[in-house]
Amino acid sequence: MTRKNAISQIWYTRCPVPTPVGLATQLGLLDEAFASEGITLNSIIDSKDRTIRSSHFNHHLDYSFRHGGNVPPIRARSEGNPTRLVGITWTDEFQAIITLPGTGIRTTRDLVGRRFGIARRPPGIVDFMAATALKGLVSALSLEGLTHTDVEIVDIPLEDTVLDNRDGPQLYGLRNRQAYGPEVAALLRGEVDAIYVKGTPGISVANLFATHTVAEFGFHPDPKIRINSGSPRILTVDERLAEDRPDLVVKLIETLKRASAWAEAHPDEVRRFVAREVGASEEVVAAANGPDLHRHLGIGLEPELVDAIGHYKDFLHEWGFLAQNFDIEAWVDRRPWADLETRAVA
Repeated sequence: MTRKNAISQIWYTRCPVPTPVGLATQLGLLDEAFASEGITLNSIIDSKDRTIRSSHFNHHLDYSFRHGGNVPPIRARSEGNPTRLVGITWTDEFQAIITLPGTGIRTTRDLVGRRFGIARRPPGIVDFMAATALKGLVSALSLEGLTHTDVEIVDIPLEDTVLDNRDGPQLYGLRNRQAYGPEVAALLRGEVDAIYVKGTPGISVANLFATHTVAEFGFHPDPKIRINSGSPRILTVDERLAEDRPDLVVKLIETLKRASAWAEAHPDEVRRFVAREVGASEEVVAAANGPDLHRHLGIGLEPELVDAIGHYKDFLHEWGFLAQNFDIEAWVDRRPWADLETRAVA
């Protein structure tokens, strides 16, 4: 190995959602795998340095990898940041349009002419939550042959960016605010008639306020309906890691496959680990992700998974969330998987 490839640390980050990286981290598999190479793993999102934490969203750090929601890395790629897409995980989750019981909205068709609230963050980091809500709205309406022009989209302005929300403890000593707070507040004030929610925080908020579910589609049979920021989630590495140490990318994927295999055999433990990862109860995790969560923490790079990312990338471009469009296939790096297949045959 040449001297330039002898690295001592790798930066990594993951979203607080079900991922093989989160599972492998809790199991100690990632630390173990990279320690055998004399490499220390450092968490980007837990850094006290705001510049380092920003790499969770723009993927600017050399020798780093990220696993989580797909909007920030897609945006980073559209801005020209040199990264590689090396793995995809599809874990379905609760997605719904909700309203308050007193609005008179019972079905999706009742949304016609009504106000749909979307929280908007300040410019800077790509507004992935707004993109998520828009895709959820479009998906729900499409099931009834409707489009976004059939509703009135109302912006709910927010003052803080997602980075601001991680600058030390917030209210009551907690690092993060409860998701969907501003949207629910707008509902309660009568400023909007319906909002989109997803995942464990979404189902918790819907339960807390006894909302009415207008449409639920997180487990819809058509994958194009389910596709959103978290469905599927992607594993990306920066270019220097991919080119200088492809062996470490192979080791990363190999380790995540071990975590996925462990998950399939340990459904109860998986639910417990994910609950810790997302900051929710096991009951909420089971409701939000379904009884087969342990079977949906695999990682791959099959054509249908890549097509799903391409589909959402095109949606983001159409709605103005990308700096510019790009070729999804040019982003994909299949070399680690080819290496793993060669090893398996040998």
